[in-house]
Amino acid sequence: MIALMGGFGFASGLPLFLTFFTLQQWLSESHISLRAIGAAALIGLPYLLKFLWAPLLDRMPPTPLTRLGRRRGWILPIQALLTLAIVLMADCQPARALWPLVCAAVALAFFSASQDIVIDAWRIETFPGRLQAAALGAYTWGYRIAMLCSGAGAIWLAAKIGWHLSLLAMAALSLIGPFLALIAPEPALVPAHGATGSGWRHALRARVLEPFRDLLGRPDAWMVIAFVLVFNLGTQLADTMAYPLYRALGFAPTAVAAANGIPSLCAALAGAAASGVLVARIGIGRSLILCAVVQMCSILLYVALVRSGPVFAMLFAKVTLEGFAEVLAATTFATYLSRLCSLEYTATQYALLSSLAPVAWRTLGGTTGFLAQGVGWTSFYLLTVGACLPGILIMVLLLRRHPGGLPSKRAHIIAA
Repeated sequence: MIALMGGFGFASGLPLFLTFFTLQQWLSESHISLRAIGAAALIGLPYLLKFLWAPLLDRMPPTPLTRLGRRRGWILPIQALLTLAIVLMADCQPARALWPLVCAAVALAFFSASQDIVIDAWRIETFPGRLQAAALGAYTWGYRIAMLCSGAGAIWLAAKIGWHLSLLAMAALSLIGPFLALIAPEPALVPAHGATGSGWRHALRARVLEPFRDLLGRPDAWMVIAFVLVFNLGTQLADTMAYPLYRALGFAPTAVAAANGIPSLCAALAGAAASGVLVARIGIGRSLILCAVVQMCSILLYVALVRSGPVFAMLFAKVTLEGFAEVLAATTFATYLSRLCSLEYTATQYALLSSLAPVAWRTLGGTTGFLAQGVGWTSFYLLTVGACLPGILIMVLLLRRHPGGLPSKRAHIIAA
């Protein structure tokens, strides 16, 4: 089952760069204007807005697919449409007609985000709480390997055999998704509680309002939401200015690429594996606090890098620790979000929580350039270290208020 989770991670990670980094590379080589390439970033909006249609995916699939179950019945057609979207992208000629490629990429992002919703729900419903971190670790391994394939791998293939054949190769790799959907077990169906009745008003209450009411009706729910909003804020703000800092210090692009190569990937995979061990040993709440401390140490290496100047060894150390710290924290944080979800509203609640997580960063991220320019690099990164403290303080308070965990009828807000 853990190996199956790694396969689902590969299926989820493969489309990401095809709608962002790899796509931008293709557009650049096709001599598309910088304005159009910049606007292409909007193609990724479905990943942020997936909570809007997540309630639909908490329902049973259309009648011909109901025999596969609530989760597999959605995963299979979504993954088939995802593969079709990649094939349509491969058939496009951006230099001649850009809009067909944009439409195919938007469709890919939509089906990719929808796939993430259902796979996350399948994982939460299939694995018990004590195995969620291990499942997410395997998922992260598959996800990272897939990003390497659809990022550097697709670009390398495009240089050898052309963009169209390269994307067709990615479409072939994406077929692992439908195969896994057919062999994966279907989790037990948990009936929804709350609203009763029929008609569209009942459906609205049962699938949209009830998941929110269930989440917000728990003890200290607003404190938990505040933690979700700020946990990764410091790291996200610091990373926003990473590449401008590298340029300002005089690092060559080749040096930055070398530092972010295989060693960084290995550190990230180690972070994913360490998360499962950490949660099993000390619990999810204390693990999150330790992850935040490790992230603060990682940010402090930015300060050391500013002080040392363009020294490759320092850059390598910073990027390697950063890769470990960020994936360790991301995997542990995703485990925490998974434990917040009620089993009858898994898709809706996890999509909502994972969409809430980057809101503070996307709200404040636009100020990082002005702040770095105004106070200098050292002060800027010390401020981002300080931005890690609210998350630690909130979690400490939650642990004090609920030292034995905070169980509810259908979920656990925190398990100390």
